[in-house]
Amino acid sequence: MVWEPEIEEIKRRVEMAEKMGGEKGVEVQRSRGKLTIRERLDKFSDSGSFQEIGRLAGSASYEGNQLIDVRPSNIIIGTSHVDGRKVVVNGGDFTVRGGAADASIGNKMAYAQNMAGDWRLPYIRLLDATGGSVKTFEQMGRTYIPTNPTPGIEKLLCEVPVVSAALGSVAGLHAIDACLSHFNVMVKGISQVFPGGPPVVKAALGIDITKEELGDERSQVFEAGVIDNLAETEEEAFEMIRKFLSYLPSNVWQMPPRIDTGDDPERRDESLLSAIPRNKRQVYNAFKIIEAIVDKDSFFEITPHYGRSRIVGLARIDGYPTGIMINNPKRLGGSMDVAAGTKVMRFLSMCDTFHLPMVYLADEPGFMSGPDEQSKGILRAGAKISCTTLRTQMPWCSIIIRQLYGVAGNLHERPGGMFKRVAWPSGHWGSMHISGGVSAAYRREIDEADDPHAKRAEIEARLDALASPFKTAEAFNIEDIMDPRETRPMLADFLRTAQPMIESQLGPTSVPFMP
Repeated sequence: MVWEPEIEEIKRRVEMAEKMGGEKGVEVQRSRGKLTIRERLDKFSDSGSFQEIGRLAGSASYEGNQLIDVRPSNIIIGTSHVDGRKVVVNGGDFTVRGGAADASIGNKMAYAQNMAGDWRLPYIRLLDATGGSVKTFEQMGRTYIPTNPTPGIEKLLCEVPVVSAALGSVAGLHAIDACLSHFNVMVKGISQVFPGGPPVVKAALGIDITKEELGDERSQVFEAGVIDNLAETEEEAFEMIRKFLSYLPSNVWQMPPRIDTGDDPERRDESLLSAIPRNKRQVYNAFKIIEAIVDKDSFFEITPHYGRSRIVGLARIDGYPTGIMINNPKRLGGSMDVAAGTKVMRFLSMCDTFHLPMVYLADEPGFMSGPDEQSKGILRAGAKISCTTLRTQMPWCSIIIRQLYGVAGNLHERPGGMFKRVAWPSGHWGSMHISGGVSAAYRREIDEADDPHAKRAEIEARLDALASPFKTAEAFNIEDIMDPRETRPMLADFLRTAQPMIESQLGPTSVPFMP
């Protein structure tokens, strides 16, 4: 037992590290309704799978050569398994100096990030940390020029899944980290995200504001869309992360994982025959259409509270993972505003990065018009999403379930590559809506008529007769009009056919992911 004293020293130091910020720090953490980082790692990881890296790193105090105590680093990194898959985890420990970004020992964040890239493993951040602290200046005896402690994140985002969970007050660098992800989530009641907290806002702007008013789910999830999903508990947040990862490969060099869901790919749901009302002004439940087409219980919605005129998420069809989009007629009539466009661009970019096919159930009335959207820059947003769509390369299938109008209607199409387009009998389309177009194109004829209202109705009826999808099919301007009940079997065949194409596209895409 030559090295027994040193082995005992390792055990002693590990015990010190596992005390985190001490009893008081842990007590404060729990009083705020939050788990400690080590409890989080236990709940997030498969049982017993977490392997810590840098567990002995810390600020030690000695009396002579005798170790008295070690204050551990406020960043804990390591590897664990999530549903059997190995991932790299970076967790902030708020019990040690509030997890201040510039109070960690060494650069553990960069180490973990680089490891995820070098080993081609998903990278998970469990964020509960503030930004820089002026206390560090006093400890260093000087100020310092801020530099990026984790360069290379832009490359990592193009290679492996990156996920962030905001699990407390997340500020500064860590708030940006929350956004530098393919998917992020926060927890109701305990999470806030902001570049600078209330004291910073007070000093800069003279505004008194609470951290909740500044950065909780009201602003970050519902208003700004900075955070994708909202969980009720930390455990639910971990489940969302596991669900999200289940659709993605561990890196862009691997195929998206197929699983046996037990749902017959030939299933034909009778509800689809009546899903779209004949009355064009009547809305329908878009979620029910998704549920009738994808494998049972497989749809995972992303960013459900922001840009709500478009529903996006991940699902499986015949076990194959795929991206799903559908317009939501219950929000802005399904038209695309700046918020929905921002959401869709990020979603398309993420799916293209990881070679997930795209299924778009299209019912697009056009870009949202009016002074509010004009002031937000709807035209530039429209130009951006047009470029984003054209740059994608993943297999894409569009099913026109109701309407396609204007420039936004063009966005159902991805010319080139593996693209398929069909329509339901409920489809209708054009450069603009007939009702609005008649008022513009036939204004003089209507104004000069003895009965302008009757003349407008007469012209609209004449043009409506031309709007039959079968007339479009006669000109081979739509490839097929299909029984809606055949949609699921058709998509299952499309996704099976797409697998060799996906395999040929593995690796980083030509267009980098933009968070």
